[in-house]
Amino acid sequence: MSITDLDFMILDAIQKIRNSFLDSFFATITHLGDSGILAILIAILLIFGMKKKYRQTGISLAFALVIAFVLGNLILKNVIARPRPCWVRESIGLIAVPKDYSFPSGHTHVSVLLAVVLWHENRKWGIAAGCLAVLVAFSRMYLYVHYPTDILGGALLGAFAGWAGIRVSEWITEKRKGRTL
Repeated sequence: MSITDLDFMILDAIQKIRNSFLDSFFATITHLGDSGILAILIAILLIFGMKKKYRQTGISLAFALVIAFVLGNLILKNVIARPRPCWVRESIGLIAVPKDYSFPSGHTHVSVLLAVVLWHENRKWGIAAGCLAVLVAFSRMYLYVHYPTDILGGALLGAFAGWAGIRVSEWITEKRKGRTL
């Protein structure tokens, strides 16, 4: 049995729980991850709109978003070029069919990196964002636009990008503190 066979077994099992309420619910949830807009808005709010103490978190989030976008959307999706499950089985379509490749899940990597960065600042924020990340990731499989391994890859990339965004932001802050005026 190949990984793709296992992926389809899981996707097919998920399709057995489908109903109109869940179709609507997961279509709404998945749109929270569209183009990373929620994470971008949170980064902007943290950098410019809230207390100064949250600025560093917003900057970490911005760096994490850039890292994930470059690695996930520009490099991995195009190098791996994995067709989406909804391209392979066209009869299952619950939302507009995405035009980019499947691996890794962009919605998942953005949701996970948001949870990682927010967890670093505030555990309660991180838990809330983590719950949202789980829902967004599951929605991508429920809606048949990602394989489970795309979700796993997206989650790993998101965790790495969140960690790297925090580290880059901290490194820059330390460098700036160390310089003389």
